[in-house]
Amino acid sequence: MSSSKLPSSAQGSTSTLNRPLANFPPNVWGDTFLNPSKMNIDAATLLQHQELKEGVRRMIPVDVDDELLQKLRLIDTIKRLGVSYHFEREIEEALHSVYELDCQDHQTLEATSLRFRLLRESGFPVPCEVLNKFKDDEGNFKKSLTSDVKGLLELYEAAHLLVPGEEILEEALAFTTTHLELAKAGGIVEYPLSALVSQALYQPIRKALPRLEARRFVAIFQDDASLDKTLLKWWKDFDFDTKLPFARDRLVEGYFWMLGVYFEPQYSFAREILTKVTAIMSIMDDIYDSYGTFEELHLFTNAIQRWDVDCINQLPDYMKLFYQPLLDIYKEVEVEMTKQGQSYRVEYAKNKFKQLSESYFAEIKWYRENYVPTMEEYMKVGITSAATAVLNVTSFVGMGDEPTPEIFNWAFNDPKIMVAGSIHARLFDDIVSHKFEQERGHSASAVECYIREYGVSEEEACNELKKQVDNVWKDMNNEMIFSETSKLVPMSVLTRVLNLTRGTEFMYNAGDGYTHVGKSTKDGINSLLIDPISISAIR
Repeated sequence: MSSSKLPSSAQGSTSTLNRPLANFPPNVWGDTFLNPSKMNIDAATLLQHQELKEGVRRMIPVDVDDELLQKLRLIDTIKRLGVSYHFEREIEEALHSVYELDCQDHQTLEATSLRFRLLRESGFPVPCEVLNKFKDDEGNFKKSLTSDVKGLLELYEAAHLLVPGEEILEEALAFTTTHLELAKAGGIVEYPLSALVSQALYQPIRKALPRLEARRFVAIFQDDASLDKTLLKWWKDFDFDTKLPFARDRLVEGYFWMLGVYFEPQYSFAREILTKVTAIMSIMDDIYDSYGTFEELHLFTNAIQRWDVDCINQLPDYMKLFYQPLLDIYKEVEVEMTKQGQSYRVEYAKNKFKQLSESYFAEIKWYRENYVPTMEEYMKVGITSAATAVLNVTSFVGMGDEPTPEIFNWAFNDPKIMVAGSIHARLFDDIVSHKFEQERGHSASAVECYIREYGVSEEEACNELKKQVDNVWKDMNNEMIFSETSKLVPMSVLTRVLNLTRGTEFMYNAGDGYTHVGKSTKDGINSLLIDPISISAIR
């Protein structure tokens, strides 16, 4: 996008200003989602679905003493197909029985590993020592396990539920990765197991977006997992593409990301709120990074802190085009939440948004002063500028009665699990996007800060930061399974934090898939929101 394509309010004397234009790639979807295809399900089919659902409900085991592996596989299949929200009570009761059951010595690698993963995913504090029986007298995993590819795959997936200090799971991860890679390269694994191995090595279940895992069954819930026409028209009416052409138009990508936070039908209102805030937040990010001058951004930051319509007259014209919709979005949410007697939630979300703008301005000041902070200085600001704190708190606003006032107070004060998610987002983003940002002029990222502080190469800095990203998953697992947080905060709330981090992992795993919408992002969006699913494929 060239500097000649500027909002009319910015042309004239201001067009000669030295603005940090980023030349972001344009929206790749056009009007694709303004006329989304809908799957019409007749009454007979709906009745069939209900009967099938009740049939599955009856299959979920109450007594798990016999045929444990088959029952674990059933629960795992239900979860991975993305329909477990229909059977939450039954699955919880079944897993509680599994947890109470003694882990027998004769259990296979697959059964033990699957049991371990399913229980830890649901917050049961299963000790990692249950895997010791698969080691030899020298303390290594037995060589005989290498021929059990299914068992290796389950152990690999289970190992991603590790927490800090669990060396046996570190060893299991290294062992299974090596032998799964060998099995894949040797072509000895038949389909469909070969496809499961390939996908796991690329992105394990713990780090994957649940809805992409459930791709085959998206058609059943297509009305809930597709972009709503009203939401698209809401965004189009702002006409940001014309009025603020320097900013990224990424409503579709943002919706897809937030769909990863919660796809379940009962969270449709929460998802709408989160998508709108994500979209407006992305525009604000680009105003700070890609267009505003320091003086303008100083006025802009003060206006956001005051959150008052009277501030609008103090802003340049192009900022007015953003500021009024910002106030309107939160007012709209506040009106609805007042009807539900939960207006206090909006203040928490609004105050987190204010903190985000302050962090953006802090980075702008570093850039203006050509200052490279220490890693400690950088991360104090970067944890906020990663924007996940805003998204986490906002994700709770429309969730019904599950998040209590105490939960919002907990979330607002940067609990460890949310800080971990912010570190993940900040470092992952910096690793994949710092070259693009530095080429156009940008404040120092974590990569530049690390290079300056420790005198290492760019490759060494990125490798070290990648290790820190990997360690974040251990901290999140610990918070969800073993910490006091896991006892006080509902799993439904903690899962939103986990899923937002999974979305970040997906978006940045193959580069900056949000700014530069490449194959991975396009494939994910196409698979969930565009491509129809053959009913015969489901059957």
